[in-house]
Amino acid sequence: MKIILLGNAGAGKSTLSRRWVTEQPAARLSLDEVAFHAGSERRPLEESLADVRRFISDNESWIIEGCYTDIIEPILGECEELIFLNPGVEVCIAHCRARPWEPEKFSSKSEQDDNLETLIEWVASYATRSDEYGLRRHRALFDAFPGNKRELTHTSEYAWVSPSRPCQRP
Repeated sequence: MKIILLGNAGAGKSTLSRRWVTEQPAARLSLDEVAFHAGSERRPLEESLADVRRFISDNESWIIEGCYTDIIEPILGECEELIFLNPGVEVCIAHCRARPWEPEKFSSKSEQDDNLETLIEWVASYATRSDEYGLRRHRALFDAFPGNKRELTHTSEYAWVSPSRPCQRP
């Protein structure tokens, strides 16, 4: 299994990838781990890509999840399946509001809560952003990918998708 999950913040990428690694053991990488220095400063792209390439070479079976098209695009050729989680902005916002504390990202639940409204505003602008994190870039990356891919537009679809049921070309 070599899967990339792409989607907006709050789309369910982390939740789905964590579930899958319990069903079928695989290494899991959230691109948040390689995209930033401590805090909100983006690392140079080449450093992030070097870490991702090292992760891929060190693991036979893996799931990579994130919203970073600049990191995902150069490694697309390594994946067996690209899954675009696109449940809609309102679902993503609801997921962000219900998200438990993420100690890998924030030093406390309070710090996470202090950043919630900024995250909600950012998630809400998904359809209008032209940056690497926006729908336009995600759609272009997904549409151009010639390999096995699937777009999931309803969270009800997440329950039946699993690494043991590979994607089929549309």
